[in-house]
Amino acid sequence: MAYMSQEGYDKLVAQLKEMETIERPAASAAIAEARDKGDLSENSEYDAAKEHQAMLEMKINQLKAVIGDAKIIDTSKLKADTVQILSKVEMRNVKNNMKMTYTIVSETEANLKEGKISVQTPIAQGLLGKKVGDVAEIKIPHGTVQLEITNISFE
Repeated sequence: MAYMSQEGYDKLVAQLKEMETIERPAASAAIAEARDKGDLSENSEYDAAKEHQAMLEMKINQLKAVIGDAKIIDTSKLKADTVQILSKVEMRNVKNNMKMTYTIVSETEANLKEGKISVQTPIAQGLLGKKVGDVAEIKIPHGTVQLEITNISFE
């Protein structure tokens, strides 16, 4: 089961719709066009178009599985007393005083540019269940980092 926000769920549904209504017909058209070019045994365009279609169908099926397995979390019912999935966590690095903010999201919603980290990451795992004022000690590739939680909220 994948827990996610309504926004993340809506993005996945829109992505699936685009794949099914735009990308799938385009892939079929590319196959038909390549087929019209003659001998299929030596037609690399046809092979590439078929491979692209197979990959697209695989992605569509994976997306359908994620959407079917999704559990949407109503953030209005969550308490901001401890860090949990969909928490927006403000923290500071104890060692260098650097401040950072991350929102903990499902694997499918993770986007570092937007400050959204997967619940599967070591940082998120180290923060889960902590309260404001707690210091999470998190193992990272080059040692350990101590992050003090300064605020927990929901977007």
